[in-house]
Amino acid sequence: MEKAGLPSWALVAYLIAGVLFILALRGLSRPTSSRSGNRFGMAGMAIAVLTTLLTQAPIPPGHWWPRPTSQDLVTLAKILGAIGLGAVIGLTIARRIQMTAMPQLVAAFHSLVGLAAVLVGWAAYLDPAVFGILDAPGTIDPLSRVEMGLGVAIGAITFSGSIIAFAKLNGNMSGAPILLPARHAINGLILLAIFFFIFGFWHSQSPIDFWLITGLAFLIGFLLIIPIGGADMPVVVSMLNSYSGWAAAAMGFTLHNTAMIITGALVGSSGAILSYIMCKAMNRSFVSVIAGGFGTENGSGGNGTKIERPWKRGSAEDAAFLLAEAEQVIIIPGYGMAVAQAQHVLREMADLLKAQGVRVKYAIHPVAGRMPGHMNVLLAEANVPYDEVFELEDIQGEFAQTDVAFIIGANDVVNPAAKTDRSSPIYGMPVFDVEKAKTVMFIKRSMSGVGYAGVDNEVFYMDQTMMLLADAKKMVEDIVKALQH
Repeated sequence: MEKAGLPSWALVAYLIAGVLFILALRGLSRPTSSRSGNRFGMAGMAIAVLTTLLTQAPIPPGHWWPRPTSQDLVTLAKILGAIGLGAVIGLTIARRIQMTAMPQLVAAFHSLVGLAAVLVGWAAYLDPAVFGILDAPGTIDPLSRVEMGLGVAIGAITFSGSIIAFAKLNGNMSGAPILLPARHAINGLILLAIFFFIFGFWHSQSPIDFWLITGLAFLIGFLLIIPIGGADMPVVVSMLNSYSGWAAAAMGFTLHNTAMIITGALVGSSGAILSYIMCKAMNRSFVSVIAGGFGTENGSGGNGTKIERPWKRGSAEDAAFLLAEAEQVIIIPGYGMAVAQAQHVLREMADLLKAQGVRVKYAIHPVAGRMPGHMNVLLAEANVPYDEVFELEDIQGEFAQTDVAFIIGANDVVNPAAKTDRSSPIYGMPVFDVEKAKTVMFIKRSMSGVGYAGVDNEVFYMDQTMMLLADAKKMVEDIVKALQH
């Protein structure tokens, strides 16, 4: 919490931190500058945290540096202890986490941000004098009541929604939409009730209103996310990121902390913009993201069933021969590539093909993987050149002139049902036109699976499709060996 009358150096420090946060967002907007963007963000956060800690002790009149008391030093030691414990936990998780588990880790972190906002709101409500938000003895400033109500509500929605997102991404819940009767009406009524109780809390500071805001916000967070299918989960992760930012910004007002307000607003607005861009790319309604259950308006979800139909199976040797004879190959990676950790051997295969004069390109769908940019991160980890990686709209028109569409671990993003089947939960989502390629190679563990959205794929049964059934990494390794010989 900031003290009144901050010294000029602290204000300048917060301004520098804010500029670094903006530079971080700018850097993270492109793969080529993402490393520098991360560095800017870490530097800005370090400055903001250090400045906040230094300004907690009282600053005598006429001085520019704080003069801590013994109690201030004890408090500082507790804070540094908590930071150290969190740093150890964070470093341990970061070193052990697999790239395949990164999306659920992000969802878990979002839940912690939301829970932190709720706890700060509770603390401010239970002991407002410590936070400096009393308007009169025993009376919280009316504006602070609104800030607390909104912060707790957004934080609770972020927490419970992120828990559901984590469960879906981690496989603890089905990736198929879970549709409740009259869900939109229920969600609308709960949202209206939350705003009603925020108004009541602003008007009377009633504890009943405050705790009802918390309870209803926790409830609607669950209800907003459970109807959303797996194919749309990257947009959910992006939107929850936005929610966590707005929750932090609201608590920044309660704490009178400029850095939190700036950081929260940047995260909230950038997350909302990213969600809007992704919704536009997927032909989804942005408003329906807020309402929950987008992509399932027709009331249908994938049932996970398959109809037995003839299909063609190929070997690594067959694939290597066709790939070596091709003029252009487009590789479409998906979550299965991440699970198999096949990105490095995939780049090795591409290098061999390029050495034989084959043009190799990578096609990235906006929702490939389980979070925005998941495939880009994996390919960058394998040192795939940035100029070989293309977004959907930039490469869609090339499939008709492509010899081989090489699909590794993807499914829903190449499913023609999105274009033809109005009852499909992925209907309306733009997908790659792989059926226009001369040959389609589809790496898949077995023919029993139907994709994260629970929808069978017509591509499996096309005349030009060769199914390569195996672990993705093992199959590509075998293809590499065949190419070398």
